[in-house]
Amino acid sequence: MAIEMDLPPSMVMRLLQTEDNDNDVDILKSHSIWLCVTCEMCLSRCPMEIDIPSMMDFLRQESMRRKLVNKQARNIIAFHKSFLNSIKYTGRLFELGLIIDYKRQSFNLMQDITLAPGMISRGKLHFIPNIVRDRAHLKKIFKKTSK
Repeated sequence: MAIEMDLPPSMVMRLLQTEDNDNDVDILKSHSIWLCVTCEMCLSRCPMEIDIPSMMDFLRQESMRRKLVNKQARNIIAFHKSFLNSIKYTGRLFELGLIIDYKRQSFNLMQDITLAPGMISRGKLHFIPNIVRDRAHLKKIFKKTSK
């Protein structure tokens, strides 16, 4: 994904090292922090063994907290929220619920709509979610992590 990034991971790390507020703002406004897919390729190649994926995750959270999110990241954030909502309410991924929630948040209502019939006929999209038994425990986990 580095080829698609406005700031490659190495540049993000260099800018963080400067401890300059303007650089920090540039990083938090960048699209790069949202394109990181946490594949850990950068971590495996980093001679300093810096956990760049964890750093990117922190930067995304900080970007949202400070309201500096790059406008191009809107759909990425919508998908992320939809995924977490699915896990939060069912305890596991409910694909159809994720799709409906993502489309509601992103307004990409017609995107990939032609794929749905084939996925349903092959049993890839279920209409009823499988819900875990101990949802109280799940609720505690989400409550702890939201702090």
